[in-house]
Amino acid sequence: MNDKVYALIGLAQKAGRLVSGENACIIDIKKGKSELVIIAEDSSDNTKKQFKNMCGYRNIPVVVFGTKALLGKYTGKGYRAVICVKDHHFARSIIQKLSGGEAFV
Repeated sequence: MNDKVYALIGLAQKAGRLVSGENACIIDIKKGKSELVIIAEDSSDNTKKQFKNMCGYRNIPVVVFGTKALLGKYTGKGYRAVICVKDHHFARSIIQKLSGGEAFV
């Protein structure tokens, strides 16, 4: 299941529908461009709290998934604590995969 989520993250990156890195994600969240925020499990508690609060205020779904190293690998960059999915369909598909649903939307 995790491989499918990472594959979707990679596809979203190639399609240009992903933003990674804390500062870039903060800008996109505040502009209302993010459909889903993914926080690495090994991110600091402060980072998790900051993004959960910011997204909760704006009704943006947040998931804690993967590690900084793997999120960076599948986005083609270095370590990434936070990534934002900007496309509704990619976001919905990732949420479905993480919740156990296998239907690709």
